[in-house]
Formats: sequence, C-alpha cells, structure tokens
Amino acid sequence: MRAAWYSHNGEAKDVMVVGEMPLPEPGPGEVRVRLHTSGVNPSDVKSRRARPLVDPRIVPHSDGAGVIDAVGEGVPAHRVGERVWIWNGQWARPLGTASTYMVLPSAQAVLLPDGVDFAAGACFGIPALTALEAVHLSGDLKDQTVLVTGASSAVGHYITQLVTLAGGHVIGTVGSPDKAAHAHAAGMKDAIFYKTESVAERVKTLTGGQGASVIIDMDFASTSHLLSAGALASHGTVVCYGSNAPEVPVNFRAMLLGSITLKFFLVYDLTAQDRVWGLAQLTALLQAGQLQHSIGPRFSLDQIVQAHETVEAGQSVGNVVVDLI
Repeated sequence: MRAAWYSHNGEAKDVMVVGEMPLPEPGPGEVRVRLHTSGVNPSDVKSRRARPLVDPRIVPHSDGAGVIDAVGEGVPAHRVGERVWIWNGQWARPLGTASTYMVLPSAQAVLLPDGVDFAAGACFGIPALTALEAVHLSGDLKDQTVLVTGASSAVGHYITQLVTLAGGHVIGTVGSPDKAAHAHAAGMKDAIFYKTESVAERVKTLTGGQGASVIIDMDFASTSHLLSAGALASHGTVVCYGSNAPEVPVNFRAMLLGSITLKFFLVYDLTAQDRVWGLAQLTALLQAGQLQHSIGPRFSLDQIVQAHETVEAGQSVGNVVVDLI
C-alpha cells in the first residue's frame, strides 16, 4: 500500500516521506479500511513537529473515511463493503490515515450515512466530535449568548452550527471578512475581528455589559485574560479544548468573585459514555442533514508536505483533506 510517514520530528519538507508499506491484515476485533480521504488537523502537524516518536515510522493523521474491505475474527462479515469514517486513527498508535489502507478496532470505524461524502467523513473524528463535546459540556444554551473563539475554524464552524441549533446566540472571533462570512453562514450572529478589536470590550458592548454566558475556547493561552476583562458573565462557564502554551496564568480573584466554571477536555480521551453519546448525536445530525461540512484545500498523497504546510499557515477556510483515491 502507499503511505506517507516520518521517522523523526521536524518540518514537513524535511521529514515527510511517501512510499510503499506492507498491506496490513486485520486481527481479532479489527477491520481493514480502504481509505478514500484523510483529514489533516492542527494536532497532526504539531505531533510531527514535536511529539516524541513511539515507533520508528509514524504514519500521521487520526481522521479519515473509506470502505471496509476485510474484517478480523469476531467482526460480522456483513461489515465488508460498509462506508465508514474513522476516529482516533493515530491516537496512541503509529499508523494513521495518511495511507491507502489501515487496520483498527471495529468500533473506530463508524458507519457513514448515505449522502455524506468521504471528504466530509474526514472531518468528523476531531472537528465534529470536539464541537459536540464542547457544546454538550456547555449545558442548556437556549437563549444564551456564547462566545466562540475561532468561529470559522474547523471545530468552530461546527460549534457555531450546534450552538445555533440549540437556540443560542453566537458571538464569534474571526480573523478576516472572508472568515466572518464563513462563520455567519453557519449561524454566527456577531463577529469580532480579534486582530483589530478588543474582544472583551466588544463582548461587553454586545451583551449590555453582562458578558457572554459561555465561552467555548480553542486557545486558552490567548483567551484566559478575558476572564478578568468582563467578557464572561458572573456564574459563566468556559469550555476549552486547546492551548498553544502548556502553562497559562489566570486571575484567581476574578474567577472566584465571578463564580467562574472552567471545563477542559481532550477529544482523543473522552469517557466511554461521552464517546457513545457523541457518536449517536453526530449520526442523528448527519442522517437529518442538519450539519454543513466545510471542505477546504484538497491534496493528493504525493502533496502531503503542502497539506501540512497549509494547515500550519492557518489562512485557509475549511478542513484540509488528502485524497487517497
């Protein structure tokens, strides 16, 4: 099979290799998927650059979609031929979705509803499930104001839709007019251009000085200061799924006096209960046609370097997808 891999950390152009690898065979409880697409996420490029290798050869990417072509012992034979999408493809394992075939536990290959294409399926494992868990942890959002940082990002685009479906009012931070238009199409009501505006002051203006009820945040390192600047209402909640710095100072007095709740989660490490809930919710939304999927630049496997560099540049709108067929 063809695959892309790296054997040491570094820049994509210096470490990524595309070549042939042995075709894997499914073991007990496993399926083999002929992958059509592979999704590239920020965590994939961060891992390539800095995460210590757990194997001499790492095939990156956790998200993807394709068709089951073989099953191992204990897996029903009728699963052969199923269209599926993948979650946690390269979490705690060396071989991810940047390959034409992959083997993984049967439960990690989820039925892809008819009418949902393989490119969209490459966006579910990290972006869509992260969005679902973030909104789930936010509580009842009907008639609530929610500040979504990075509302046009892969995750933020789904969060904006889900908050809107829940009856909430989305204020989103965006970096450009094009990204604002993208987020508005997903349901965002008010845009804050974080590069040129004070996020906290704009939130206070938009909420009559009260602050947002909830902040759903993609980078706690750059957003933590909002907690002491009035962007969050008293008794408000912050739900965070990422940070560009491992240590982040917070103003304890501001959080104490505001009775602020902080919630953090890692989409790769959801509880079994939350995982089951998220998969069921996503399937229902897909079957009902209630989600927009934002597909951005697409590349071939031979263009894996360009795919990684595009994600790192952070300028494109939509999920970066590698086509494998």
